Amino acid sequence: MSYLFTSESVSEGHPDKIADQISDSILDHFLAFDAKSKVACETLVTTGQVVLAGEVKSNAYIDLQRVARETIQEIGYTKSEYMFDANSCGILSAIHEQSPDINQGVDRTSDEEQGAGDQGMMFGYATSETENYMPLALDLSHRILKELADIRKNEIELLPYLRPDAKSQVTIEYDNDNKPVRIDTIVISTQHDDFANETAMRDKITNDLINILIPRVKVQLPVHIQDLFTADIKYHINPTGKFVIGGPHGDTGLTGRKIIVDTYGGKGAHGGGAFSGKDPSKVDRSAAYAARHIAKNLVAAGVADEVLVQVSYAIGVAAPVSLLVKTFGTEKVNLTEGEISKKVSELFDMKPYAIEQRLKLRNPIYKETASYGHLGRQPQTVSKRFESANGQEVVNVEVELFTWEKLDFVEQVKTAFGL
Repeated sequence: MSYLFTSESVSEGHPDKIADQISDSILDHFLAFDAKSKVACETLVTTGQVVLAGEVKSNAYIDLQRVARETIQEIGYTKSEYMFDANSCGILSAIHEQSPDINQGVDRTSDEEQGAGDQGMMFGYATSETENYMPLALDLSHRILKELADIRKNEIELLPYLRPDAKSQVTIEYDNDNKPVRIDTIVISTQHDDFANETAMRDKITNDLINILIPRVKVQLPVHIQDLFTADIKYHINPTGKFVIGGPHGDTGLTGRKIIVDTYGGKGAHGGGAFSGKDPSKVDRSAAYAARHIAKNLVAAGVADEVLVQVSYAIGVAAPVSLLVKTFGTEKVNLTEGEISKKVSELFDMKPYAIEQRLKLRNPIYKETASYGHLGRQPQTVSKRFESANGQEVVNVEVELFTWEKLDFVEQVKTAFGL
C-alpha cells in the first residue's frame, strides 16, 4: 500500500535560522583569525534584541556586534517596521571562556589523538532518490524557499511584498517499493507586507506562488522529478490568512532549534546534537558531516540504494565507541551490515582530528551551512574576507565549502567492496 512522507524547511529569515546564521558567522570570524579556536556560540533573537551566549577559547578578538548586525542585514531585516532591524536592534553578549575541564579532554600533545568534544551519537544518511542523494521531500522544501529568497533579494519587482520569514512543507506519495509517485501537498507560508484588502492579498499571494514560484522551482529539476508535479497537488498558501508579523518580532529564535531541517527532514535519523555555532572539535557537527560523507559515497559507489551511518563517541576519547552502517535491505553486495560496517571502519578514519583534516573543517566555512540545510549542498571553492575588530587586520582566504558532499571516496569504496 502506498504511503505519504512529509518534510519541511524554513527560510534564512526564520527566527531560528537568523540565530543559526549569527552563531556560524561568529564562528567563521574566530576561525579566520585563529584556526585553533574552540567555539560554542548560542544566539537568541526576539523583538529588537539579540542575545549572544556560549564559550570560546581563542587568540582572536572579534567585534561580535558588528558580525551580528552584518548577518542580520544580509538576511534582509533592514526596516524598522519589521520590529527587528540590523541597525537598531540591541545586542547583548554573554560569551565567556571555555571550561578547562572540557578543554583538557579535547587538546592532546599529539594532534592525532585529539579527544572528542563530547559524548553522543551522530548519523549520516544518503538515498539514491535524488541527484544530490537527499530525501526528495526535504530537497524540494529547501528549493522552494531558496528560490523565494532569490526573488525577494534579486527580483524585488516580481513579488515586491515579500518579507524575510518563510516556511515550506512538501508531502510525497511513495509506492510499495519506496519510490516517489507524486507530490501530494505543498505548504508555503511567507511573511508579507500589509495589504488594504485581505481577500485580495490572499488571492494574489496564492496565485503568485503557484504560478510564478513553483514553475521556477520545477524547471531546476530532472524530468522524472518534474513529472511528480501534477495538477492534483493540494496547495496551502499562507493558510492562517495573514502573515505580516514575522521574524523575531513574531517568534523568538534560538540556535540549534531546526536540526531536522538542517539534516534529513525526518528521514534516516538524528542524534540530537545541533550544528551551528560549534567548531569542528564538537563531534555533534564534524562527525555528522563525516557520516554523511560516508553514506553518500557508499550510495554513489553502488554499495546500496539507501544508507544510514551511525557513529558514537565518549568525551575526551579519540576513537569512536561504535560505527554502524544500515542498508535497509537495499544493499547490492553479498555482505551483512556488520561486514559492511567493518569495511567502512577500515576505510574511513573517524577520529576527530582525522575528520577535521579530511574535510578541511578548520576553515571559516560555516555561515553558508546555516540556512537551507547543511547537507545535500554543492561543493564549491569561494573567496571570503574577514576584518578584525579594530579594522587594521584583513584576512582574505579561499576555502572549500561543503567538502563532506564530495564524491572523492567512490573509487576507494568500489575497490574495497569489489564493485
